[in-house]
Amino acid sequence: MKLHTKKRMIERNIKRREVKEAIENGTIIEEYTDDKPLPTYLINGKTLDLRPIHTVIGIDEEVVAIITVYEPDPKRWIDFKKRR
Repeated sequence: MKLHTKKRMIERNIKRREVKEAIENGTIIEEYTDDKPLPTYLINGKTLDLRPIHTVIGIDEEVVAIITVYEPDPKRWIDFKKRR
């Protein structure tokens, strides 16, 4: 995990376990295939405690990188899946 991601997790009180759970239980809701250096994807997922978590990941054939994580603001998201 990158330093940026770790800082954001601490600021937002999101635990590593929660990120793992949200990714495992999540679905890709946005794709940014032209992003560099890796194509990125926004995953909407929930922890086992039902906390909504958005995770931005970068993926290529050899690398999966967690870019950032946050708890989505319901004022900005419809069902945490579609931007208002």
